[in-house]
Amino acid sequence: MTTLTLLVKAFNPRQLKLIDELLKAQFEELGVEFSVLGAPINKWVQVSVEGEDEAVAASYVKKEFGTCPVTLENATAATSLKGYISKIDEAKQELIVDVGIIEPKLLYAHVSLANLQAELVDGKQLALKKICELYGLIEELPLIVKIQPQSQESGEIKAELSPLQAEGLRMWRDSLLDRLIVLRLSQSEVELVVERTRLERDVIDLEKLGMFEYALTCKLGTDAAGLIPRVGRYMRNARFVVFNARKIRDFLGEQGLKP
Repeated sequence: MTTLTLLVKAFNPRQLKLIDELLKAQFEELGVEFSVLGAPINKWVQVSVEGEDEAVAASYVKKEFGTCPVTLENATAATSLKGYISKIDEAKQELIVDVGIIEPKLLYAHVSLANLQAELVDGKQLALKKICELYGLIEELPLIVKIQPQSQESGEIKAELSPLQAEGLRMWRDSLLDRLIVLRLSQSEVELVVERTRLERDVIDLEKLGMFEYALTCKLGTDAAGLIPRVGRYMRNARFVVFNARKIRDFLGEQGLKP
């Protein structure tokens, strides 16, 4: 039997059921027994596969969902890691990111304020709270980080935003388009609400951030915050955060920075 910790967090039984239904449909023709074991450690979803096609099924899961590094050794060997913001620690002025290191104990990646300032606000001495507010960084948001080399030596995981992640946030900022980030819903659920509320006139793209995390890209001139009352009644289990590109650029301009 192979046990895998998926690069997916589930926050309720409904999400576990969706994963179970999706994978069982994929494995119908395979000689394998599949089971969702739950999300026993920090909400990370664990599954098991067993049978003559076990290797094929495990390979599919790794390709489609990704798997957690589980150990520090595996994490520091990777060039970048996808995780979830676990805490915005204002006392220590850092982002704490859960990157799926669970053995022999839970370890988190720590992204310093200095790194965020360098990557997102051209080194300007802005507070952690302000940077997170501007860029829509909240708990449960997926984030790709790069582990710094000294982590392997010290045992403390120091990280920075990966170049891809930092560039993605800057591209969002420079697009001048609002985005409504929706957490805790599947793609089909988000698409159904977009259709039901006729948001096709206001939304030009649905970007996948994770299995249960999506960003609705608004048309130029559409206010993402204004969409929340329209979709909120149909997304009662969701969390929302607004990414306002113009607000970021205006603020940075006021600070004398070139966006």
